[in-house]
Amino acid sequence: MKLLEGKVALITGAARGIGKAIALKFAGEGADVAFSDLSNDENMQATKQEIAALGVKAKGYASNAASFQDGEKLIEDVLSDFGKIDILVNNAGITRDNLLLRMTEQDWDLVITINLKSAFNLTKAVQRPMMKQRSGSIINMSSVVGVEGNAGQSNYSASKAGMIGFTKSIAQELGSRNIRCNAIAPGFIETEMTKKLKDDVREGWIQTIPLRRAGLPGDVANVALFLASDLSSYVTGQVVKVCGGMST
Repeated sequence: MKLLEGKVALITGAARGIGKAIALKFAGEGADVAFSDLSNDENMQATKQEIAALGVKAKGYASNAASFQDGEKLIEDVLSDFGKIDILVNNAGITRDNLLLRMTEQDWDLVITINLKSAFNLTKAVQRPMMKQRSGSIINMSSVVGVEGNAGQSNYSASKAGMIGFTKSIAQELGSRNIRCNAIAPGFIETEMTKKLKDDVREGWIQTIPLRRAGLPGDVANVALFLASDLSSYVTGQVVKVCGGMST
């Protein structure tokens, strides 16, 4: 039997990158997959087709995770279409990097809202149906910079550190209802975002990693699978770093 057979997962920001890798990993292990992104574009349609090709139900939703109203509607729509939600992955996120001296209020607010408030929006909306079924796994995407900090990323670091505090609090609030909440803290992962870096900057990052390589989206997806499945049934309130040893 596959690890997520009979489960329904919702993953935000999953038309590409790490979110897409998680969606495909879950589908490969038998989960029906609902996923969201800002727009119903070619990326969303392609991702939906790739998920469905694995023999599970798949549907993409155009939804702004940073909007409380959109979050509520997304949960309602997924419950209507799939009947339940067993797994929520709060993956939506952006960067707007700059030194604090040059960072605008708009860039601060935008990153905090999309990266952190989105987790509040979706978790608040999904908690009642999960409480009713007395089971669920919530996985929040943090970052090693939420643990260590990073110059030029005070907004991003703050949002990801906030995600860790949020995760630990929700784990305590919902644990008695058999709902687990954990965070993943990726390090330097090969995505569209990191591919834009200059070669010397990229190489500098890799030299700080004991494993001497960048991670792959699949490396993060493997940990998400563990946290979503019954293999981690006694794991909650934890932060799992997927960083090749760059943060210890």
